[in-house]
Amino acid sequence: MSANPEGISIQQYMEAVGQQAAAASRAMSMASTASKNNALELLADLLIREQSKISQANQLDLQAGQEKGLDAALLDRLELTPERITAMSEGLLQIASLQDPVGEISHVSSRPSGIRVGQMRVPLGVIGIIYESRPNVTADAAGLCLKSGNAVILRGGSEAIHSNRMIGEYIQQALKEFDLPDDAVQVVATPDRSAVRELLQMDRYVSVIVPRGGKSLIERVSAESTIPVIKHLDGNCHVYLDADADQGKAIAIAVNSKTHRYGVCNAMETLLVHKDIAQHVLPSLGEEFARHQVELRGCKRTQEILINTVSATEQDWYEEYLAPILAIRIVDDVNQAIDHIEKYGSHHTDVIVSENYSTTQRFLREVDSSSVMINASSRFADGFEYGLGAEIGISTDKLHARGPVGLEGLTSQKFVVFGDGNVRQ
Repeated sequence: MSANPEGISIQQYMEAVGQQAAAASRAMSMASTASKNNALELLADLLIREQSKISQANQLDLQAGQEKGLDAALLDRLELTPERITAMSEGLLQIASLQDPVGEISHVSSRPSGIRVGQMRVPLGVIGIIYESRPNVTADAAGLCLKSGNAVILRGGSEAIHSNRMIGEYIQQALKEFDLPDDAVQVVATPDRSAVRELLQMDRYVSVIVPRGGKSLIERVSAESTIPVIKHLDGNCHVYLDADADQGKAIAIAVNSKTHRYGVCNAMETLLVHKDIAQHVLPSLGEEFARHQVELRGCKRTQEILINTVSATEQDWYEEYLAPILAIRIVDDVNQAIDHIEKYGSHHTDVIVSENYSTTQRFLREVDSSSVMINASSRFADGFEYGLGAEIGISTDKLHARGPVGLEGLTSQKFVVFGDGNVRQ
């Protein structure tokens, strides 16, 4: 936890945080793989051993959130269940098990001049992370930044302040145990929102900003930051059930994509169904969604099959509900499905369910999203599920990093040249 001494301004406080992070990043760039892994493994152990204390702190946040009237989706993101604490711990262990990217040299080639040219992977420096609700981000982000040799400034939302502080204490404990700089992970102590503004202007210290939260937060960060931002604005994810879909797979994937968790960016928000199978799959899907109390908003053709479906508006096709609401459209073919995704989608995650190889390959090529899937739930669009250990966030941008951002996304490359007295002629 980075303390905010009394008697100094927010500007002075954040300036000190930035200076400390920059100094720590230099030390972290030289830290051994063994010390980083040992700290991660200790932190993973501490989260399990101290689970009751973490849960108690989380209950304080949940109670305060309920009193403030936070909606169900936000409360779900805020909650640290035993399963989620275990997942945090497992994520850290997975990060520790991954190959350390720092210092890796690749693409070495010999040039006619006699020099050899390659690329070395290096840390970005200082990562600023601004997030809402999800306290698991505190551990996930710290783990990824530490393993990739970066320092990180964490600014969580006030609604998770007790949870973040508790997790921050265990991070500090793990760092100290293995002589890594305390300031490599700093949790901004003040709930004052002006701290966010200061962080977004600290390009002299911070290399990249990662916002994690609602669309309004991400839009604000993108608009105000003088620092490059890794982001996605919406998670309007689609599942397309093709004419050649296996009905069992189609139902299982559609239901899981929507109902596994509602308040997450990789949940399905629009279901596209080929007209040739609509009569066969929609009644069963309607029953499943009714069992999960999901409100359905459909096109006219959908309403003819599912009579209790609410009429979908044009806006529904754009919506990221983050709630038990689903838009359904019957399409004529894969062309119309792809066109719909291109027009209304957010380039996050889109799925095709089909046994037709040609159709699935076309979908892979033509759908321009950060994750495109064949016969799998959209809920797999996650750093942990992709084998990244955890993720710092999901990027729908095309520069530097795209999709779940793990260790490699938190590093860059520099050219390295090997010579033996070579001079240019």
